[in-house]
Amino acid sequence: MYTTKEFAVQMEGSSGSFGKVCQALTNGGVNILALHHSTPTETKGLVRFVVDDPVSARKVLEGERLAYTEAEVAKLPHRPGELARSLSKLGEASIKVSHAYCGVEPSTSAPLLILGVSEVNRAIAVIDPTGAVAMAAPSVAVIDPMGGAV
Repeated sequence: MYTTKEFAVQMEGSSGSFGKVCQALTNGGVNILALHHSTPTETKGLVRFVVDDPVSARKVLEGERLAYTEAEVAKLPHRPGELARSLSKLGEASIKVSHAYCGVEPSTSAPLLILGVSEVNRAIAVIDPTGAVAMAAPSVAVIDPMGGAV
């Protein structure tokens, strides 16, 4: 069911640190498909991203000596109302969404929405109890933002 990884990198909040992470990925031949950047404090920043090549991204981040976490990404169907339906089901199951951001699905250039949830396996079971998600065209991804066992 999982198709790729989301990476989260904490970095210094100084000017240029975000650009350095992006440039390092570029130099490693890694294409960023979806991206979210925030600066929760003046001294720390957080960038989350989904890439086309998680193995190369991992090598780049390790080569740059950047601390990072990984989270699983699962794809959901591309159909009208999927976001509303999925969020409603997650809410009914008391599964919290911690963050959301957009990107582009590489094979189709279709919009890609990333939702960070606390329990990805449970979220997938709630959203798609039949298991049909694995064969659907992607447009919404559900991830475990903590990068823990899912």
